Amino acid sequence: MLHEGQIDRVGYILISGWACSYKLLPDGKRQIVNFQIPGDFMGLRSSMLRTSGYSLESISDIVVVEVCNQVLFGGRSESPKLTAALLWAAARDTAMMVEHIVNLGRRDARTRMAHFLLELEARLALVGLAGKAGYRCPLTQYHLGDALGLSSVHVNRVLRDLREAGLVSFQAGKVEFLDHRGLTELADFDPAYLDQTPRIAA
Repeated sequence: MLHEGQIDRVGYILISGWACSYKLLPDGKRQIVNFQIPGDFMGLRSSMLRTSGYSLESISDIVVVEVCNQVLFGGRSESPKLTAALLWAAARDTAMMVEHIVNLGRRDARTRMAHFLLELEARLALVGLAGKAGYRCPLTQYHLGDALGLSSVHVNRVLRDLREAGLVSFQAGKVEFLDHRGLTELADFDPAYLDQTPRIAA
């Protein structure tokens, strides 16, 4: 959908399905930067800057609405709500990026995984796709590894440890919270950084 270095400035709103943004290293390894879920604006950075700094691809079957650059930036003065929504999306993406850096740099593997699964729950709950019991999730262990800086073997071990500890189960495409409070305490998860209510003028 979007390639690193691409100069065509196109954005998308994800209507259904999952996608991911990532960077490829010279040795072929991949670092997933973020996962996009329904309601997310995709390609905002590439729409605002000269070139895209990452690639974007679908994980499942998806439906998107393409938003051309003229709509995004040609109508800013006539649409304060659109401008505020874009600023909010950019600010929230930055806040998530900060948490992901902390995840990779300072949290151990179990805490990293717990925080990641809880962040997805908070985001999916906003669009009615998750609850305290859990949510459907199409991510593979390879996706999780590329996002969390872990090997697929390590991902498998961490998920097994969390399941055996009675905290969370991730099997057959479903995340099931066995002890939501316990997992939240393990991750020291505070969803305030997601700021799910944008300050958009009436």
